Amino acid sequence: MPISAIGAVEKLTAQLDENNTVQYQLPLAAIGENELSQSIALNPLIGQEITLNFHDKIACKHCGKTTKKSYSQGFCYPCMTKLAQCDMCIMKPETCHHHLGTCREPQWGEQHCMIDHYVYLSNTSALKVGITRHTQLPTRWIDQGATQALPIFKVSTRLQSGLVETALAEFIGDKTNWRAMLKGSNELIDLKAQASKLVPQIAPKLAEIALKFGEDAVQLLDEDVVEINYPVSQYLTKISSFNFDKTPKVSGILLGIKGQYLIFEQGVINMRKFTSYQISIEY
Repeated sequence: MPISAIGAVEKLTAQLDENNTVQYQLPLAAIGENELSQSIALNPLIGQEITLNFHDKIACKHCGKTTKKSYSQGFCYPCMTKLAQCDMCIMKPETCHHHLGTCREPQWGEQHCMIDHYVYLSNTSALKVGITRHTQLPTRWIDQGATQALPIFKVSTRLQSGLVETALAEFIGDKTNWRAMLKGSNELIDLKAQASKLVPQIAPKLAEIALKFGEDAVQLLDEDVVEINYPVSQYLTKISSFNFDKTPKVSGILLGIKGQYLIFEQGVINMRKFTSYQISIEY
């Protein structure tokens, strides 16, 4: 008899083991008073057939109300328009407006944005720059499917991290090509050499930030490169993606996991995209 579990999808959780290999779990939030939240260990399922069934119900992960469409990865439309975590400045941190007194949720902003952030280089589909809260390393790198990562700056707020990232993005990319990321591991990049080349190029912008926010606002780091291995037995040469809205049943041999994607023989599915979708899993 297959083992089954049911619940509302939450983003995959992940940790690095002693070999720097990612260990993944699929959290399923309880969807009824008599149900319990569960977490399915995914690495042991690689090589096995699993089936994901969408039960045609989405409930906002903030207010719990049923919604026909998920916004900002798991919210209903009203919550998406009023929560700080769904504001555009989350995607574009250089537009943070907390200091103007216009944050949707000032206390949330204090807890999540007015804290230390890192600006980093990573090797995902290519060399890129990114930012994350100090509490989200190495989670952020794993979520993006990075095979290498290097923190290069530490700053005091999300706004400052966005300003540094924007400066670096004039010279390198700040987006991941998810299809390329899922086709395999990139060739190694000397991230320290790249950092040494890039930092002087943004010196004028760093001087502006220091003048505005103080000499200690941006701290140059000297960290080691983190290398990340993903549990994938076979990569696909052609990438097609499953969508629960169009294909409520996704089934096949699980070939691996990278980023927030489950990789099957016939295609991939981004589990984070379907946060709050109520599904069952059989394996």
